[in-house]
Amino acid sequence: MSDPCFHCGEPIPKGISLFVTIDQQSQAMCCAGCQAVAETIVENNLTDYYKFRTENAPKGTALVPEQLKRNQLLDDDNLQHEFTHQDGNTRETILTVDGISCAACAWLIEMKLEQISGVSKISVNATTQRASVHWQNDHIKLSNIIEQIERLGYHALPFKASDAEQQNLAQSKTFIKRLGISGILMMQVMMIAVGLYFGAFSDMSEHNLVYLRYTSLLLTTPIIFYGALPFYTGAINALKSKRLSMDVPVSIAILLAFFASAWATISQQGEVYFESVSMFTFLLLIGKFLEFRARSRAAQVSANLLKLMPMTATKLVNDIEQYVAAKSLAIGDKVMIKPGETVPADCVIEHGDSHFNEAMLSGEQRPVAKKVGDNIFAGTINGDGNLVANVVQPGSDTFLSQLIRLSESSQAHKPKIAQLSDKIAQYFVAIILLTAIGTALYWQQHMPSEAFWITLSVLVATCPCALSLATPTALTCGTTRLNRDGIMIKSGHVMETIPEVDTYAFDKTGTLTQGEFQVTQLKRYDQNYSEQQLLTLVAALEAHSQHPLAKAFTQYRDFAINATEIKVHPGLGVTGRVGNDEISLGKVSWLITDSNEEKQLNCDDAQIAVMINDKLVAAIYLTDSAREDAQSVLSALKAKAMTTYMLSGDSSAGCQQIAAQLPIDHVHSSLSAHEKMEKVKSLQSDHTVAMVGDGVNDTPVFSAAHVSIAMGSGTDVAKSGADVILLNNRLTSLSVLRHVAQKTRRIIWQNYGWAFGYNAIVLPLAVCGYITPYMAVIGMSASSILVITNSLRLLKK
Repeated sequence: MSDPCFHCGEPIPKGISLFVTIDQQSQAMCCAGCQAVAETIVENNLTDYYKFRTENAPKGTALVPEQLKRNQLLDDDNLQHEFTHQDGNTRETILTVDGISCAACAWLIEMKLEQISGVSKISVNATTQRASVHWQNDHIKLSNIIEQIERLGYHALPFKASDAEQQNLAQSKTFIKRLGISGILMMQVMMIAVGLYFGAFSDMSEHNLVYLRYTSLLLTTPIIFYGALPFYTGAINALKSKRLSMDVPVSIAILLAFFASAWATISQQGEVYFESVSMFTFLLLIGKFLEFRARSRAAQVSANLLKLMPMTATKLVNDIEQYVAAKSLAIGDKVMIKPGETVPADCVIEHGDSHFNEAMLSGEQRPVAKKVGDNIFAGTINGDGNLVANVVQPGSDTFLSQLIRLSESSQAHKPKIAQLSDKIAQYFVAIILLTAIGTALYWQQHMPSEAFWITLSVLVATCPCALSLATPTALTCGTTRLNRDGIMIKSGHVMETIPEVDTYAFDKTGTLTQGEFQVTQLKRYDQNYSEQQLLTLVAALEAHSQHPLAKAFTQYRDFAINATEIKVHPGLGVTGRVGNDEISLGKVSWLITDSNEEKQLNCDDAQIAVMINDKLVAAIYLTDSAREDAQSVLSALKAKAMTTYMLSGDSSAGCQQIAAQLPIDHVHSSLSAHEKMEKVKSLQSDHTVAMVGDGVNDTPVFSAAHVSIAMGSGTDVAKSGADVILLNNRLTSLSVLRHVAQKTRRIIWQNYGWAFGYNAIVLPLAVCGYITPYMAVIGMSASSILVITNSLRLLKK
């Protein structure tokens, strides 16, 4: 067996004989791409990369002219405005770099780009796989920088951060600045404090003591009025809204300690504790910064989704390829999507077939087969086929953009348990303040010299930071974990309601079944129409419907025949006109009344009746199969004593056929959307009900259920009335949803238990004077960090 490729580590195919001399040794390569990358590394004297690397490099690929042209489009000023910051002629941007496997990769990119004239600064983060680049635009273009990165075997694209990530980045910089200033000044104050303490034993002259105290006052002032500013802002905002937050006692403690020491300095009476208040504020800032970092880590879904959006697209104009900015695409534009490219907008395939990686939307790693007529979504990756597709939703209206908006808005919802937490925290703060006043009065009478610092310890040690963090951190981590598994939470109450659900109601078509119907039989009652004519007419009307049954007629579509005056009747059928004929198709019970003599015709078990000019001309029979995972999911629900219902608009025969294959408790067929809603409402008197449907024509019943769950990603998620969307289109996600919701609730109560337990122990100790301000700060910070760490366990599978 031959040696693997020295660059990427893959096997070398038979008949390939490619070598590159690296550090005076000839090394074998598996392809021309790896050879080109290795030669570039050697030419730039960067062979130390091979010594430092801990993993093999990504497989090299040769740059093709089309790729270079596409990169040149990124030099357009209008497009660069989206993702660059400009200061004079210097520009700055963040690039997402795919293929970075270790720190040596980051080193290689940095060393290579630092050699290029015009690149002012380059910093590569191997963990986030992003590079921050500063360059002089009159010396070098962004496309040249990306080309140089790609010559090293890595694929670079501009990264446009979401508003949330930009805000987090700005907050992080401010936090670090506050920490830096407070930390440096605190150390100076501590050194002066040593002098003051020693001076107390060595008879330091009075004017030296006064000098050191005023110096400490001067150094402490920026810590108090800049470093501690977030605490004051939070306290003022809380008081303005007539509530008490955890920032109130902290602010009181900081300001009391500072102004008491300042007064002692000015009046030259009493003791000063500038070093205590400086360290106290610094430790509080560290705790708050760690909380911020933990929350940021748990809320990066939007940014990770957003980076999937491509910047450019290949638009076809009169069958000629043009490279354009993806944001300039409009509905109806025709685009070409080549193998390995990212879909630039929501499209319908017009020509070709391929497999798509939709893991970024659904969490499912297996490629999904797509053919003519199928929907493909922005941000997904084309596998192995050349496609031509028509844009149906561009820019901010794409399915991916909707997910980003929903992800961000769902984080803003506060469930009842979070609101309860806030109320408890307010009352707890009030108790702390009253306790602190009582403590101050007691110790002022018994030990005046210690009264102030014991009161300060009470204010700090019992600050309910952990209590305030108990619910929001757990909910954020829980929803983030579900998003990773392709489960999108739209409503804030889901995580607390799902564990209470004891009854599951399922729609049949597209939920318990595959939703991929096939026409098995067509009964004609009017011989003037051939079978092919009828199927073509039905296809013309069904092209305007989103119901799963409509997909069965796609193959019969004749674009020369167009229907007009279309009206979709949710849950019933479709009416319209083709030429001079009025056509109605839909449920048999809807189209054929008891008074109609055609009722005698035996078509009650058909899925679709077809009427032309008020005359029954055909009945169409379709078959569908149960989902592969429906059996296991329903069995698991039954094992947990859950009651299951099938609520379907399909005929009794169609429902019984599926019910015979599945362990479902109750079956209700031929229901209208209103009847489904009434059935769910009747169940709610004794049960907590979750309704699972495909999101099509389910709005009334979704609004009635305690929790509504929509399958799949084929419908407009922004308009769907569902509380939860199973983007991975798998029923097994119901078990994952329930498990994570139960674990989230358990962790919330654990957080509450620790927060209350800690305060119950520390409050009497602080009141009795056994806890110093230093211990109080450390205990409060440790309590908060413990709660956050416990919540972060939800991110692990």
